[in-house]
Amino acid sequence: MRTSVIKRATAETDITLTLSLDGTGTSEIQTGCGFLDHMLTLFARHGRFDLTVSCQGDTYVDDHHTVEDIGIALGQAFKEALGSKKGIRRYGDTVLPMDESLILTAVDLSGRGYLGYDLPIPTQKVGSFDTELVEEFFLGFIRNAECTLHIRKLAGTNSHHIIEGTFKSVARSLRTAVSIDPDCADEIPSTKGVL
Repeated sequence: MRTSVIKRATAETDITLTLSLDGTGTSEIQTGCGFLDHMLTLFARHGRFDLTVSCQGDTYVDDHHTVEDIGIALGQAFKEALGSKKGIRRYGDTVLPMDESLILTAVDLSGRGYLGYDLPIPTQKVGSFDTELVEEFFLGFIRNAECTLHIRKLAGTNSHHIIEGTFKSVARSLRTAVSIDPDCADEIPSTKGVL
């Protein structure tokens, strides 16, 4: 089973996160940040990942530490659950429409952390959620998952739709990238022999 349990405790957050890459999309998310709960629930569903997240964070300050640290923990979980990465497809990409928004994402589980982020979001807030935290979440994720991730907004005017489309698109790209290629199930997908 490609699973992981991450416990991360700092002076700002206390997180327990479990992940199964070969799940059905079930989730139990309690981050203390309602918008992030919504995004992680649909991330799990569209990626077909089983995901639980529990976080006690300093949201009385703002949501920054909670969002960033959950991105870090989720990245650590992906790295751990993937192990040697033997047999994975490695690459995944998705162009996802959500109403007026259109989001392109592409991922390479390369062992190298890089975020190409071109996601202009029209408003600074969605409800009480600071939209600049979307980038912080994915920076925490790619640095710890050690993957390359490109995110591009091709169209969109509604901030909620843009962010939701992004989480769905990233989930579907990751779903492809982590899947096992039956033709290469015993191979590392790299000429170097390691990822």
